[in-house]
Formats: sequence, C-alpha cells, structure tokens
Amino acid sequence: MMIRIGLTGGIAAGKSTVSRRLAELGATVIDYDLLARRVVAPGSIGLSRIADEFGPDALDGDGGLDRGWMAEHVFGPGAPAGARERLDEIEHPLIYAEARRMEDETIDSDGNGRGGAGGTTPSVVVHDVPLLAEVIGTIPFRFDHVVTVEAPVDVRIARMIETRGMSREQAEGRIRHQSDEATRRRIADIVIDSTQSVEQMFDDVDRLYADWTCRKEQ
Repeated sequence: MMIRIGLTGGIAAGKSTVSRRLAELGATVIDYDLLARRVVAPGSIGLSRIADEFGPDALDGDGGLDRGWMAEHVFGPGAPAGARERLDEIEHPLIYAEARRMEDETIDSDGNGRGGAGGTTPSVVVHDVPLLAEVIGTIPFRFDHVVTVEAPVDVRIARMIETRGMSREQAEGRIRHQSDEATRRRIADIVIDSTQSVEQMFDDVDRLYADWTCRKEQ
C-alpha cells in the first residue's frame, strides 16, 4: 500500500525543511528540482531536445545547459511568447517519467516490507513539487493529500535576502513567477505554518506522518 503526498509551497516558505523531516521519518521524497536538473544533464535526451528547439545558444561552452541564457530567454522581460510552454513540453514528460520510475522502485523495494502484502505500514511517497499549483491539472499523479508550506511574503523576502544573498528586487521577482498563496491553498487540504518554531513545525509534520502510516503517538 502506498500513500502519495503532494508537497508544495512558495519559495523560502520552508518546504525543503518539511521535506527533509518527512525523509527522516521514513518517507520516500521525490524532489522535482533535482529531477529537472537530471533530465537535462549533459548527454541527456532532454538537453538534446532543448538544443533542437531553442538553438545552440541554449548550451554553454562545455556542452551543458546554459541556465542563465535559458532563464532570460524563458522568463526574462524580452522572452518570446510561448517560450516557457515550449520548455515545459520538453521537460515535464521526462520529469514525470522519472518520478514514476522512482515510485515503482519504492514499491518494489517494499514488496515484502512495510508497504507490501506482508507489511503493516503503508509506504509514504512525497512528490516535492515547487510549482504544483501550476501543473495540478496536467501532472499524471493523483494525491491522497496535498500539503502546502506557507509564510507571509515579507517573511519569505527577508529569508531570501538573508540566506540566499538576493536583493529585494530579485526576491520579489522570484515570488512573482510563482502562484500566490491563495492558489496553493485552494489545491491543498493541509497547510503548514512555517512562521512557528521549527520544533512546533516538526511536531505538526510528525503527527501528519503518524496519521498517514496509522502510527499512534506514544
């Protein structure tokens, strides 16, 4: 038995902290940021398709993806119409296929263990998707629960300035390129407030995991 969780949240809201905690508790976490990099690694089909679609300028001097050029070409003020959609059409199917493969590996490894026919505890698989609200209608997975991690915009901006070295303008720009909190809350059935202490937030996560796996707190 597998419980599939969708995890999302605005940039610098604390999603990665929640994701790490779930992994510590025993969940399998599928990190879509990592998958997005994997599917366009040097020599990959994804990188070849990007070069075919966007031209040789999409590649850096070493033959890898020129992320600065792509960011400007897809998200910049002068980006051609439809550029992001063209990129998504290349990357998303590859990312989803890799996520499915990782799920299948989890099921196979748990076949006679905690989540298999002989086990008593469901396997928890967490799809950590920063832009889940943007793709919820097309992603080929259905989630038992969707969790969003939230904090006010001013708190998130302060975190990005302090911990990521961004300017206020850069931080505000990153936030503008994501769905807003109201949109994420609409797709979620669970909201975690990351303005509380880490200890309190972990208590919330621990209780959720206990509920999902039918474990009773001692």
